[in-house]
Amino acid sequence: MGKVIGLTGGIGTGKSTVSNLLEVHGFKIVDADVASREAVEKGSEGLQQIKQVFGDKAIDQNGEMDRKYIGEIVFNDAKKRKELNQIVHPIVREIMDEQKEQYLSEGYNVIMDIPLLFENNLQDTVDETWLVYASESIQVERLMERNDLSQEEAKARVYSQISIDKKRRMADHVIDNRGTLLELKQNLEQLLMDEGYIQQADYNQEEE
Repeated sequence: MGKVIGLTGGIGTGKSTVSNLLEVHGFKIVDADVASREAVEKGSEGLQQIKQVFGDKAIDQNGEMDRKYIGEIVFNDAKKRKELNQIVHPIVREIMDEQKEQYLSEGYNVIMDIPLLFENNLQDTVDETWLVYASESIQVERLMERNDLSQEEAKARVYSQISIDKKRRMADHVIDNRGTLLELKQNLEQLLMDEGYIQQADYNQEEE
């Protein structure tokens, strides 16, 4: 039976990059963001429920969820945000559990890629937690560059999550991503060797 690892980070820490690298090493990825999109895709039961709660304007001309419209409502209304989560979260969990069980039955180790793992208290749903770490100042810097945000906007996004240093204390393993991509790969491969997921020989072959 494979292992179930919860992979998380903070905004701008490089979690997606780590997820892609783990896929190369033979892990199967179950991505919460992908499942969230599936949960409300065109023609889905989830989208139908959203229409009932938020009205016809919730669906755009293409029959898809109007993310901007919904986003503006839930950002300003905690009650509506809760209603949206009550629709979406159970469906997302179902999609992710199904994928996880499928991969485990095939003998793979599974990465549950969950951005808000600690915020939503999901650490008990996985065997162990891995955190992709970068300091808050690096997070802000990367966000400003990536999303073309002001320093204030970038800080607001970073501070809307549990602080990365608190998450670091909560995680079972930390993957340091404060440096270059090459350093990130080396840090990740060191963890995989320490935990017995890859052998030194595999690592040497990749380097050749």
